[in-house]
Amino acid sequence: MKDIVLNLDDSLEINLYVQIYNQFKERILSGEISPGTKIPSLRRFAKDNAISVTTVETAYNQLLVEGYIESRPKSGYYVSDHIAEVVSDLKTEFKEESLESILPMDDSKNVRDKSLIYDEESFEFSKWKKCMNKVFNEHSNMLQTQGDVQGEQALRYEIAKYLYARRGVKCSSNQIVIGAGSQQLAVQLIRILRELNVAHAATEMPGYGPVREIFRDEGLNISRIPIDEEGIMVEKLPTNMKSLVYVNPSNQFPTGVVMPVARRYELIKWAVDNDSYILEDDYDSELRYFGKPVPALKGLDQSGRVIYLGSFSSTLFAAIKISYMVLPKELAKIFEKIKDRYSQTCSKAEQLCLAIYMEEGYYSRNIKRCRRMNAGKLETTMKMFAQAKADFIEPIDSKSGLAIMLRIHADIPVEEVCQTAHKLGLTMRPVQDLCTEKEQVVVFYFYRVSDALLRLLIKMFVNNMSKVLAVYERRKLQSL
Repeated sequence: MKDIVLNLDDSLEINLYVQIYNQFKERILSGEISPGTKIPSLRRFAKDNAISVTTVETAYNQLLVEGYIESRPKSGYYVSDHIAEVVSDLKTEFKEESLESILPMDDSKNVRDKSLIYDEESFEFSKWKKCMNKVFNEHSNMLQTQGDVQGEQALRYEIAKYLYARRGVKCSSNQIVIGAGSQQLAVQLIRILRELNVAHAATEMPGYGPVREIFRDEGLNISRIPIDEEGIMVEKLPTNMKSLVYVNPSNQFPTGVVMPVARRYELIKWAVDNDSYILEDDYDSELRYFGKPVPALKGLDQSGRVIYLGSFSSTLFAAIKISYMVLPKELAKIFEKIKDRYSQTCSKAEQLCLAIYMEEGYYSRNIKRCRRMNAGKLETTMKMFAQAKADFIEPIDSKSGLAIMLRIHADIPVEEVCQTAHKLGLTMRPVQDLCTEKEQVVVFYFYRVSDALLRLLIKMFVNNMSKVLAVYERRKLQSL
């Protein structure tokens, strides 16, 4: 019997039996230990390596189960002939891949991905951590059961209080439905409206695309309604048919237009006259930087025609995928009948944490802080573009929200604009509805980076865009 010496090291974190298993396996597969070779008995191997018989037996059993070795009665353990032949044949066709060759290199410790740039001062996680600790320390018993399909009662109660105090919306917690993002809630709303035979949806043009695509995916017929300086043009909405219209009245996306009160009452009247409903997306309405936030459309509704949609991701942090929907009483009754078809997709622990965060007053204070911080960033953004004196870039002051529109007066692909921004760590998205052959329109999310970085990166973006334009101009001249 050939002596087999393994390199075992009990100072490593890897268990000794795993080391034995790995080294036998590697030598069998490489052919260093040939087929039919007898390997040391349990006791001999244990004695030679000063380890326990149990450790060796565990390793041998694993090799035996996987077919690398076989046990012959009254003879001992031998390297399997079969596995060696199969591996030998495969080696002529395939090269074994290492983990390093399969996975991309992890260089996160050395190079920071520019797409991950964010403002580290944008949220005070210490307060959030304090509330989460309270959930685990004082309410851990509640985490042993599944979450409420409609959302945790404690959070729905806090949302109802907040909406009444800050948005002028009167509702009970029973009218509130919590979900993981506005798109998921839009799906649930469509299924409620199907019970009322609503099969058509109208959306703003330009407008927020993801929700519109949800309507399309769910089989609704879509009408795209243009906007003017007062918001959606009510006279162009469908008549004599049940419909849902999706609007952003307090801060239209992407233009920032605010719908005046007269247009709001006109929209509600359209809904009443046509037995239809309005989905009001109040995404970042609290973030108005001049004057007071505009009251919600839902607060004007006395007819039960407005569904209110809100989210916490813009005022807390991006990963907190908690949104909510306030249903009119009639729709809330329908949801109560069908809600057992669904399960809650929001973390129960995060919902309870948010409820405590709101109850302790942290959320209201964070809104004020968020408004102050982003007002400064908006001012910096407008100032830096003005200082750059780039005639081909026209920033549109939204006076609110987390983003502004940029009009790029140039005949280049809008994707080129967004890619130029992305390379610097800036987030821009195309507004395809407004792009033309001579002008590209993008939404620039200025809130994602710090004020200091905005000052630097906007300059770099303008300079890089100037270079991009020069390249395209040369190409045009060469093609003539």
